[in-house]
Amino acid sequence: GDIVLLAKPVTLTEGDRVTLTTDVPVATDGTSKPEKLLYAVSVPPVHGQIEHINYPSVPIPRHSRLDVVAQKVPSIHDNSHGAGKEPLR
Repeated sequence: GDIVLLAKPVTLTEGDRVTLTTDVPVATDGTSKPEKLLYAVSVPPVHGQIEHINYPSVPIPRHSRLDVVAQKVPSIHDNSHGAGKEPLR
């Protein structure tokens, strides 16, 4: 079916960490099984990474909707001085 993705902007500054929730991003593919959705990181953060809490310090290229629901997917800024704010995409 059709895929719809709505994303709210998240901005991280030096040393920040944000855990992705079902509000960021919200996705549906028209089926009755949103837990089967997989998200791919097509543009990784320049000054940090998206990781899984079970594998700290290891960037991940994709994660599931269930990982997001369980709040297991944080995005972490790498403390780069002068990096300023970075949007999460």
